[in-house]
Amino acid sequence: MAGIVLVGAQWGDEGKGKITDLLADDMDYVVRFQGGNNAGHTIIHGGRTLKLHLIPSGIMYPHITPVIGNGVVIDPKVLLEEIDELEADGLTTRRLLISCNAHLIMPYHRDLDGASEKLLGGNEIGTTRRGIGPAYQDKASRLGLRVQDLTDEKIFRAKLEVALSEKNAVLSKIHGLPTYTVDEITEEYMGYAERIRPHIADTSVIINKALGADQWVFFEGAQGTLLDLDHGTYPFVTSSSPTAGGACTGAGVGPKRIDRVLGIAKAYITRVGSGPFPTELHDEVGALLTRVGGEFGTTTGRQRRCGWYDGVIVRYAVQVNGLTDLVITKLDVLSELDTIKVCTAYEYEGRPHRDLPCHQTSFHHAKPIYEELPGWREDITQCRTFDDLPKNARDYISFIEDLAEVPVSIIAVGPSREQTIMRRWEPRP
Repeated sequence: MAGIVLVGAQWGDEGKGKITDLLADDMDYVVRFQGGNNAGHTIIHGGRTLKLHLIPSGIMYPHITPVIGNGVVIDPKVLLEEIDELEADGLTTRRLLISCNAHLIMPYHRDLDGASEKLLGGNEIGTTRRGIGPAYQDKASRLGLRVQDLTDEKIFRAKLEVALSEKNAVLSKIHGLPTYTVDEITEEYMGYAERIRPHIADTSVIINKALGADQWVFFEGAQGTLLDLDHGTYPFVTSSSPTAGGACTGAGVGPKRIDRVLGIAKAYITRVGSGPFPTELHDEVGALLTRVGGEFGTTTGRQRRCGWYDGVIVRYAVQVNGLTDLVITKLDVLSELDTIKVCTAYEYEGRPHRDLPCHQTSFHHAKPIYEELPGWREDITQCRTFDDLPKNARDYISFIEDLAEVPVSIIAVGPSREQTIMRRWEPRP
């Protein structure tokens, strides 16, 4: 048995798609376990660039079964558009499995997402306005429709009628927006159903059988630890659990099925949307990181906020996820700097704090305590072993390891899968 979880150790956008693609040769299944099309993974392989939002990154490999787990919320229109794009690019999606228990994003979810953000004004969360939060709200309120409901029009209509009795009132009376009829949504979604039906399965049973048969299952997270609904910088978080624990609930497996947990972090740190960000840079270094790192969102195209590597946040991610390994990406972006800062602790009200502050006010006003390290000013994109790296780059990685108390097993020195140092990762025997 090999259950391997990959999670973001920061605020997302750490490069999970590339690492999933890199390790895919060893896997039998790749499972997406939370989030929706508010996330995006960019993969560069064989001269081809793919931007995936719902379909797991293992789709490119004929030996892998890609799975969308029960913890994901699915916009069927977006899913089918992504399937069509992949098929047009010569990639088959026949192997794709979709959990019968995954929830559906409905048209009114998108409307309510945008309307709620508008209502919040200057206090907006910074969502992608794609209906993810409202879909999870309905899931918790027992008003949601699931993928399995697409297979029975009578049940779909009955559930939709109950949901619309509430949603139409909110749309019209609170937000002044148009309402929906059961007939128009049913007609649209039953059209999607015909194409989605062959992919629907009880994926929890399939995944557990695979693990029991000593197959390798890779659980691919979206977003990052600091966006977790429980453990992130609430309320500036996502609506699901992108932590290792979320892999269990979002795929339907027990914690004993997980053998290894990889936490992925950039060699600096970025954030999209609103919320506190202690090491954020508003100077020329921040502009350089944005430009050289290409820091624009895969899903939204929004410019990411950039800052120095935050060791407090990654140490927190180690704790919350039980990380066994760190993966550091975009180390090459730092090659243009003479000196590099790393946040080792925070200062708040005159006292240092090594741990993430529990109270949001403390975190919002926390000031980073930095240690400055020498840069290397060398092109490292051709390095393929740890010893190939300049001494100062090796020292930087060692410093990160000591802060996190977890080994750095994989280091990315460029965007392609070949530009990677496999330091402590043994291929499948």
